[in-house]
Amino acid sequence: MAETTPALDEKKNPELGGLDDETVAAVDNGTKVNAAGYRDQLKRQYGLLGIVGIALTVDNAWAALGSSISVSILNGGPPGLIFGLIVAVFWYSFIGLSLAELASSVPTAGGVYHWATIAAGPNWGRTVGFFTGWINFYGWMFDLAALVQITSNILVQMYATYHQDTYVPDAWHVYVTYIGVLWVSTLFVIFANRLVPYTQNCGMFFVVVGGIITIIVISAMQPSNHASNHFVWGSFEENNLTGWQGGVAFLLGVLNGAFTIGTPDAITHIAEELPQPRKDLPRAIGLQLGLGFLYAFVFAIAIGYAITDLSALQGGINTYPLAVIYQQATGSPGATFGLLFVLFLSSMCCCIGTVLTNSRTYWALARDNAVPFSGIFGRVNEELSCPVYATLFVSVIATGLGAIPLGSSSAFLALTGSFIVLTSVSYIIPFTANMITGRKYFPAGPFHLGKFGYGINLMAVLLTTMFDIFFCFPYEIPTTVEAMNYNSVIVVGTVALSALWWILHGTRHYPGPKVMKLYIHDDSAPSNNTGMFEKTDGPINNGAIPAAA
Repeated sequence: MAETTPALDEKKNPELGGLDDETVAAVDNGTKVNAAGYRDQLKRQYGLLGIVGIALTVDNAWAALGSSISVSILNGGPPGLIFGLIVAVFWYSFIGLSLAELASSVPTAGGVYHWATIAAGPNWGRTVGFFTGWINFYGWMFDLAALVQITSNILVQMYATYHQDTYVPDAWHVYVTYIGVLWVSTLFVIFANRLVPYTQNCGMFFVVVGGIITIIVISAMQPSNHASNHFVWGSFEENNLTGWQGGVAFLLGVLNGAFTIGTPDAITHIAEELPQPRKDLPRAIGLQLGLGFLYAFVFAIAIGYAITDLSALQGGINTYPLAVIYQQATGSPGATFGLLFVLFLSSMCCCIGTVLTNSRTYWALARDNAVPFSGIFGRVNEELSCPVYATLFVSVIATGLGAIPLGSSSAFLALTGSFIVLTSVSYIIPFTANMITGRKYFPAGPFHLGKFGYGINLMAVLLTTMFDIFFCFPYEIPTTVEAMNYNSVIVVGTVALSALWWILHGTRHYPGPKVMKLYIHDDSAPSNNTGMFEKTDGPINNGAIPAAA
């Protein structure tokens, strides 16, 4: 690779790093390659509005908060819910800023997988990136399972609303519905990919407008039955039924808030489908966190006042108490059904967006030969603009994960908790590596933290470490085998599986992603705007680094 860089005042030329086109990172024998080191294979069909639509729809913050309220309803009732959300947003703001900086510098579908590779430098990047990529993928698989579980519960509750006297709930009802929701979403992503941007715009509409309608309805109907100010804002101690002391119970309950806004890297995996990823990804991450918090906060207050019988919501972790809240707020089966239908529409769009995110995450690993049968899962059907086999694979795995609630009363907590713990761990690995290596490998993008970078990265790492430890505590004490928190077991298990695959495959057959050659030069980052040099000494398609002996 040539060792010269273009001066900033030279004529802009895509062959000198893509200064005119931020989707071009380098030129390999006349072929333009993106920031991941590959020729574009997916259509860049998402503008700023489209990617914001995906961000808000996948996050689906107010719906996620209400649908996962069973995660924290025992941790102080409405006060624990509301103040836990505020703490979660404070924590994720540092994560969001750190991710936005990296996405603005190196926008690839690999996301944290590629960033960890670059941040750890030439000696450790290959290993660190491999583990980060797998941990992030496992986390997103648990999120997909949790979101499809939520959507399935909504459909079952829509039926139950008009059959309250005759319907007897059973876990298999939700699972059958789960399979239908998951595979409808999967087939849509594969065969109607060109329509996905429209579904995400519709999802954004249902999230924004549907959220406003829902808040107005539950606030305006039966105002005489509203809860007291004390119940909403000051009843934490009397509604702490976990057995933990107040401070610990509160920190454990922050999991609900984290699940509400804990998807800031979702859209980074769509980076190679954006015409202006360096500018648009940071904007979309900021809008997702900001608007997501605003809607979720107002919704949390609204449902706090709408609750008239808290004990009716404490029927079990795998139940769907939001339907009960709607019934208490409206006193009308028709209104409850209508509100659940709005929720279903936004959640269905959310499932489509999450299948899209997961498929791109696994595909990014596969094309770098980091997964079994990479030659199959790394393929892209360019006519459909979709990695079909990678999409089918993630849905098959999600089908299996969806069966977990059939045998465990705390399975939904395991899905949500594992998603937050695994993804947040995958975030702080590149943050930590970036600080250790002096933040020198990433060229400054349009959004750059500058002198505040170390402090923001450090806060993200410290807060994530603290909360992830708490999220591995038992949900309540005394606990039982069935209701135990298995997050720590899942984390160790996923790392162990990754380590086994590293030993069997990675040490000899995984070359590392091509971003290593694009961004790591003589132990320092390039100094030009894009950080790229013209490729002149042979094709980069033959691998980034030699495989380890």
